[in-house]
Amino acid sequence: MNKRVVIDPITRIEGHLRIEVEVDQNNVITKAWASSTLWRGIEVILKGRTPMDVGLIVQRICGVCTYSHYRCGTEAVENALGVKIPPNAKYLRSLMQSSLHMHDHIVQFYQLHGLDWVDVVSALSADPALAAQEAMKYTANPISAGEGDLRAVQERVTKLVETGQLGPFSNAYWGNRTYKFTPEQNLIALSHYLKALEVQRVAAEMLAIFGGKSPHPQSIVVGGVTSVRDMLSPARLQEWKQKHEFVNDFIIRAYKADIVMAAAAFGSEPSVLGGLNVPNFLATEDFVTTDGQFMFNQGVIMNGDLANVSDLDPMQIVEDVTHAWYKADAPQHPYDGTTIPDYTSLVERETVYGKLPTLNEDGKYSWVKSPRYNGEPIEVGPLASILVSYARGNQVVVDAVNGLLETTGLPIEALFTTLGRTAARMLHTCIVADECLKTFDALITNIQSDESTYTKPEIDPNKEYLGHAMIEAPRGMLSHWIRIKNGLVENYQAVVPTTWNAGPVDELGQMGPYEASLIGLQLEDPTKPLEVLRVIHSFDPCMACAVHVMDYKGQNLGEFKIDPNGF
Repeated sequence: MNKRVVIDPITRIEGHLRIEVEVDQNNVITKAWASSTLWRGIEVILKGRTPMDVGLIVQRICGVCTYSHYRCGTEAVENALGVKIPPNAKYLRSLMQSSLHMHDHIVQFYQLHGLDWVDVVSALSADPALAAQEAMKYTANPISAGEGDLRAVQERVTKLVETGQLGPFSNAYWGNRTYKFTPEQNLIALSHYLKALEVQRVAAEMLAIFGGKSPHPQSIVVGGVTSVRDMLSPARLQEWKQKHEFVNDFIIRAYKADIVMAAAAFGSEPSVLGGLNVPNFLATEDFVTTDGQFMFNQGVIMNGDLANVSDLDPMQIVEDVTHAWYKADAPQHPYDGTTIPDYTSLVERETVYGKLPTLNEDGKYSWVKSPRYNGEPIEVGPLASILVSYARGNQVVVDAVNGLLETTGLPIEALFTTLGRTAARMLHTCIVADECLKTFDALITNIQSDESTYTKPEIDPNKEYLGHAMIEAPRGMLSHWIRIKNGLVENYQAVVPTTWNAGPVDELGQMGPYEASLIGLQLEDPTKPLEVLRVIHSFDPCMACAVHVMDYKGQNLGEFKIDPNGF
């Protein structure tokens, strides 16, 4: 008899995610469901507002990748109005985007995903001297991995354990047999976990130099950017470059080295060699390096066929709500999309933890819609971006991918796994960190003869406008879609990366990447489903931030009436 496993909430992510699976008598997952349990209402709030406010409002969709929504919303308005921003504005936006990705990917691997790979308790029994020698196998110049560094980390965490207050290390599945690092390797990664807390602060400061603050920067406007004095200040420019050097040093000497170490340790672990049952990938071009040139290419790959990449057609994108808590008669293109909530209750049933409210898979069960491209589910994210650019023959990406495969001894097929998804994010980080210096140099060159950062937008109140923008957010392709009428927002939709990956089953019974990635995964212990967390975290879930709270018993927790034009 199959058993139901409920994981709610999935921790170490942004937002609220629930995963339920059924396992057979061998603890192999045969069915899976992903549900976001909070509702986002930003699109509704935008209606009737001036398009000039869109960017500042939509960045509140997320508390992590705020800049991505800010930029994408602003550029959707610019696309609708036909505004062409100056090169300096493009460069500054790209530098802010690069800073965000460097910050976000470091945090994702160490603070969010790292404990799926690293057994902290095991690290306490490591020999720091042997660990220091081990670190030299993966980079000639390891960071925070000398014997003294590692001994200090071990003593620090041991004192934490002895207090019984484990903080971020509590409630984990220590000792699970799918952990494959040795005690010494665990200690190395644990040291980098703690060092990453310092590094991510500096990365956030990089974004704030041109963004004003982080999170929720405020230097982008429809038509360009406002950080003119920062752009023209040699001291500010040098400050950004110094911080970049510090963060990039960690990326190369710690992050990249740890992924190579993980590839060696987990290269034969079944729970990370699957996790990709939707072999379709979509990415857009992004990260301006010089005017008209981008770090990464756009395209669509179907059925894992790297020999055939088609161009991305925005009109092939629709959102299905068959099993989402919304009302719609048919899949909708974002230009005509609606956001009408239609919540239905959960169903009580037996689980491995006893009787609990569970998702009603026969009806609606998530606040996430199900985007489809030409009717097919698609994975987006750093892996998709890397694969599309690799298939396009982007030399920088080709060299990075081939270099990693040569170093680890893994075949190209290894990219189509949970391990490959995690490695691709590291490669994406390395490429962004390296190539954004070209953007920096292009900015320095351009301001010698051109200091413009703004093009004034014009709106004809008697004209209707349609516009969209597509960028690569840290978790994948993000698109914003706007309809402007009478000079105000008539309709708005945001199709976020996690929507592509986490959406429920569509009208044709097709699962999205989250759900499909779990099918066939074997759990050592269904009551401690580390393997599920490792797969799901590899996507870096960023569930859209919500404005309503749901109670399982259907109890009304509170009502708020907001005039969308009143603030």
